[in-house]
Amino acid sequence: QVRLVESGGGLVQAGDSLRLSCAASGRTFSGYTRGWFRQAPGKEREFVAAITWSGSSTYSDSVKGRFTISRDNVQNTVYLQMTSLKPEDTAVYYCGVLRYGPPSIGADDYGSWGQGTQVTVSS
Repeated sequence: QVRLVESGGGLVQAGDSLRLSCAASGRTFSGYTRGWFRQAPGKEREFVAAITWSGSSTYSDSVKGRFTISRDNVQNTVYLQMTSLKPEDTAVYYCGVLRYGPPSIGADDYGSWGQGTQVTVSS
């Protein structure tokens, strides 16, 4: 059974940093693009960052320069290092696996979602 588990969220102040992890079990995703998305209350799930199997990364404009996505294919884990956090970064953060095709920013193109981890940034 495939399972993704996100962790590392918490309550921080503006300007602080957090590192999220997304561990996979049940199968290996080393050959797949993996992505981070976030969803704030009342809003749709939005793209944050994605990383291909070879390590090429893509970011949304809102996090570019502040967030860094990385992966450890041996540990089957993807990370999201978040710095200079802002109150507007507050959301539940989810990781997913791209089903097929080139890297995408569409949430519908991803699957195997985890349960999410809450990130709250106070001003």
